[in-house]
Amino acid sequence: MITIDGKQIKLQIWDTAGQESFRSITRSYYRGAAGALLVYDITRRDTFNHLTTWLEDARQHSSSNMVIMLIGNKSDLEARRDVKKEEGEAFAREHGLVFMETSAKTAANVEEAFINTAKEIYQKIQDGVFDINNEANGIKIGPQHSTSSQGLPSGGGGATPGGGCC
Repeated sequence: MITIDGKQIKLQIWDTAGQESFRSITRSYYRGAAGALLVYDITRRDTFNHLTTWLEDARQHSSSNMVIMLIGNKSDLEARRDVKKEEGEAFAREHGLVFMETSAKTAANVEEAFINTAKEIYQKIQDGVFDINNEANGIKIGPQHSTSSQGLPSGGGGATPGGGCC
C-alpha cells in the first residue's frame, strides 16, 4: 500500500525474474497489468541486449497505455558496470519509457521505482487514459474510505461517492 495524492493505492506485483522459462506465463500477466518494470543488470551486457525482445513481448501482450519503467539494477557495482547509464537513458527515450537506476542490494531507488510507476499510472487515470470501468487495464476500484471524490476521472468509473482508486 502506498499513498498518492492522499489516496491509498494497493500495488499487486508479480516477479518473473526475466527467465525464459517463464515467458509464456509472463504474457498472461501483461494482459492484466497497468504497469511493468523492465529490469536489466548494469554489470551484464546480455541482459541489456535482451531488452528489445522483452519490450516487444510486453507491448504485444498488454494495453497500449501500460506504463513501462526501465530499471538498470546493481548500481552499487559501479566498478563492474558494463552498460553505461547513458545507454539506458537513450534506450528509454527511444522507446518512450521512464528510466532509473537502482540497487536491490542497498535499496537505492527501489521503492522510488515502484512509487514512480504507480504515480505514472495514477496520472493516466486522472487524464482519462485508463478506463477504470475496464478491469482488463489492471486497475480496480477498491473500497471507498474518503468523503471526497476529487481527483477521480469524471463518471466515477463505477466508484461510489467517496472516491478511491486502484
